[in-house]
Amino acid sequence: MKKTLISLSAGAVIATAFTATTADAATYTVQKGDSLWSIAQKNKTTVTQLLDINKLSSSIIFPNQKLETTKATTNTATTEKKTTSTTTSKATTYKVKSGDSLSKIASAHGISLSNLMKWNDLDSTLIYPNDVLTVSNSSSASTSTSTTTDTKTATTETASKTTSATKYTVKSGDSLWKIGQKYSVSITELKKQNNLSSDIIRVGQVLSIGTTATKTESASSSSASETASKTVDYDVTKLLEQAKSYLGTSYLFGGSNPSAGFDCSGFIYHTYNKAGKEISRLSSDGYYNRSYYVNTPQLGDLVFFENTYRKGISHLGIYVGDNSFIHAGSSGVQISSLDNSYWSSHFEGFKRFY
Repeated sequence: MKKTLISLSAGAVIATAFTATTADAATYTVQKGDSLWSIAQKNKTTVTQLLDINKLSSSIIFPNQKLETTKATTNTATTEKKTTSTTTSKATTYKVKSGDSLSKIASAHGISLSNLMKWNDLDSTLIYPNDVLTVSNSSSASTSTSTTTDTKTATTETASKTTSATKYTVKSGDSLWKIGQKYSVSITELKKQNNLSSDIIRVGQVLSIGTTATKTESASSSSASETASKTVDYDVTKLLEQAKSYLGTSYLFGGSNPSAGFDCSGFIYHTYNKAGKEISRLSSDGYYNRSYYVNTPQLGDLVFFENTYRKGISHLGIYVGDNSFIHAGSSGVQISSLDNSYWSSHFEGFKRFY
């Protein structure tokens, strides 16, 4: 591909050779259990880049979906962009670490949150470890942001600087979900702030809840990531009515019929199909791999538990609101609370079917 030379002001000089080979975009086929984060790690890229390359408005992906992991472009175009950039601005980058938030990064580098999002083409405050962000950009980029936006952002940043992190001591019956609801923080944000690799917490453990600014940002991140998933392909009202009509039905290992009995996955299989969701008969971890995480559960979402009667994902139910779920337990179909110490200690997360 032949590029046209662009004349730059202020005596800018571009390398004499503008020849480059065109690189085809690399593609990846989404597998069950994949997430944008795991795909980014496998292909040595970032979630932000995957979202940008594939023009995705959220992090929701589906099995067998084709994703581009690199752009089909030439080295020449990249060289021109970088050369032009150096004549008008001096950019500095920052690599995101576990526990970081956009507000925290913006404050640390003395910039506004709106500029940080603008320079990195972000449409939400959701970021991931190892993302590389531009945190300095002189003149044009900083002056293009509206005064009103900067004023609001400055207010948020001031609150972030003057408000110290809240410490919370875990009590009996607590769960990350319950604590998150109390402080308006998502489970994902709590895990990031406290470097947790799972949702398991211990009585007496001290958790950092974060600043007011972090809470606000976390809520908006959750809202942004959930926007595209409000509509499901089944009747939620019918699902809940059907599920509750089986209350008291006996437990039967491998059972998926109300006349004989249910086990946890058989209960999911039967009720979701009755509500119009065509799913195969799978195990609890099979359904786990066919669903994606949600921070703010809706009625009818899945609730997963780990390390109950066996190691790993071993039980699931249906969220019915009020921090409760309906499931086929050892004593039959019943409604249980996530505040219960047993269920809170084995709680893994909320998910939704693809």
